[in-house]
Amino acid sequence: MAAVRSMRWGVLLSLANAFRTATRPGTPGLGTRLTSLPRLVRASIRGEYTGTSRLRLLLIAGALLYLISPIDLVPVVLVPLLGLSGDALVISWIAASLINATESFLRWEGARNLVVRGYLVR
Repeated sequence: MAAVRSMRWGVLLSLANAFRTATRPGTPGLGTRLTSLPRLVRASIRGEYTGTSRLRLLLIAGALLYLISPIDLVPVVLVPLLGLSGDALVISWIAASLINATESFLRWEGARNLVVRGYLVR
């Protein structure tokens, strides 16, 4: 029981940190982050952007598939407390990963737009 409580607090802290990062003044909003995801995936697959690996993108996609798949219902039905806290852990990891990935991608994209013919515009 103590392990479940500890896991719950860890999940809540992770979500709180991700939310605080995403809502910091001067950072991109949720809409900007969501619209940048296809560009992030495309740039990562092409090899233009190296801030996020293809493996990490596959892990995020796999975690999303796990959450919506019927296989995920088995632990929730058999052991509800552990199943739901495990889902919360996966959701917090996805949220934190996407926030960090879009944060660095948008920063990279903005800096890339400053480069003109090999020179950095200041």
